[in-house]
Amino acid sequence: MSQRNTDRTIHARNITYLSFFFLALFSFSSCKTSVAPQTEFVLGTVCTINLYDKGTQAVYAEIFDRLREIEAILSANRDDTNIALINSNAGQTATAAKPETLYVLSAALRYSEKTNGRFDPTIGPLVKLWNIGTEYAAVPSQEDISMRLALINYRNVKIDEKAQTVFLTKPGMKIDLGAIAKGYAADQIAEIIEKYHISRAIVDLGGNILAIGEKKPGVPWKIGIRDPETEKGGSILALDIRNEAVVTSGVYERYFIENGKRYHHILDPATGFPVENGLLSVSIISPKSIDADALSTSVFLLGENAGARFIETLPDTDAIFIDQNRKVYVTSGLMGRIEVLDERFKLSGELN
Repeated sequence: MSQRNTDRTIHARNITYLSFFFLALFSFSSCKTSVAPQTEFVLGTVCTINLYDKGTQAVYAEIFDRLREIEAILSANRDDTNIALINSNAGQTATAAKPETLYVLSAALRYSEKTNGRFDPTIGPLVKLWNIGTEYAAVPSQEDISMRLALINYRNVKIDEKAQTVFLTKPGMKIDLGAIAKGYAADQIAEIIEKYHISRAIVDLGGNILAIGEKKPGVPWKIGIRDPETEKGGSILALDIRNEAVVTSGVYERYFIENGKRYHHILDPATGFPVENGLLSVSIISPKSIDADALSTSVFLLGENAGARFIETLPDTDAIFIDQNRKVYVTSGLMGRIEVLDERFKLSGELN
């Protein structure tokens, strides 16, 4: 790996800044709650759950216990997880897989098929090589990139549902479910919330938003889409949603600057470099958070036109595209649901 660090700054906002700023989350001071919203650092990010007037310490504890359990199974950044064990056995032997691993990995592979490999959970070797979001981030050599690209191919992941195992066929392969795991986790929280008959809640897993129910009867939640150009950007768009997830992938989330050039964390499995297609961010709106999470990366990699065409084939799913010219494009289901809050950004209509 190149050690050039000239003019290099590192930006990782998993902890400090959220991908979304939702406009109404803490605006219910007039509503009494049993327990205040709870925030913990888990899944590598700041997670905030607000159950409003139905929140109890016991329910919050159950939710965060489940998040920690998911992290202990699916994280690619720990050495003691099921994913880490599968990766360590790459090219050697099939590894017993937890039900969560089988479910999320199978979902990831379905999106790999649907996007012809643009979304690929075997991106792990490239993620480790670039180290974006850490103090070790630097531009690798082309030789190192080429070596890692040879390891990336979702077709080399073999799942045996009967034996409940996963086998990576080439030594050095690594699964990284970072582009889908938080979506799965949010859906798991939704199941807990439903179990306790809680009718309205906001789940924020580091900017992956799941809005349950309505703000109040007949009034949708209003979710803000952040400014993708600035480090502490406020909301530039407001979106009305009910019982939907909103997940954004953007160039501002994790990046570093080396020799005056920005390198963001959305890596192209075809080139090995951060994708450059004129997009600043893509937001996906979908009933299931796992789908919104996977699609936000998939569609960013596909680009505006191909991404929009793909989204239009999916039921109850829409997308917002913000490009480097500050133009905002949306898919058909969002027309009339978006308000522009910042006049620098122009709603340029529907993509198809």
